[in-house]
Parts: sequence; structure tokens; C-alpha cells
Amino acid sequence: MLQLLRRIDQKVDRLGERVDDLTARIGSVESQVASLRGDFVRLEHRQDRFDERPQRIEKRLDLVEA
Repeated sequence: MLQLLRRIDQKVDRLGERVDDLTARIGSVESQVASLRGDFVRLEHRQDRFDERPQRIEKRLDLVEA
């Protein structure tokens, strides 16, 4: 009976280690996703500025009414 309890204890310890490892890996994935979201927001902002640029050029050259 004591050996059975020791084996169960060892298995629980290994499971705990695996859970700790998976928790760390999930945290890493979450950080990477947050970073990608920030990159996406910056790209959207740049795209908005590119859309505004031809309008400013047209205004400067008096190609459109102000």
C-alpha cells in the first residue's frame, strides 16, 4: 500500500511539473499575441497616414477644392 501511495505521489509531482511548464508556455504565447496586436495597430495607423498623404498632396497642388 505504501508503494502505491509513493507511485501516486510521484505521478502527481510529474503532473505538477507539466502544469507549471504549460503555464509558462501559455504565458509566452499570450505575450507574443499581445506583441502582434500592437504591431497590427501600428500598421493600421501607418496605413491611415498613407491614405491621408495623397489628399494633402492634392490640396497643396490645388488639384481639389479645399
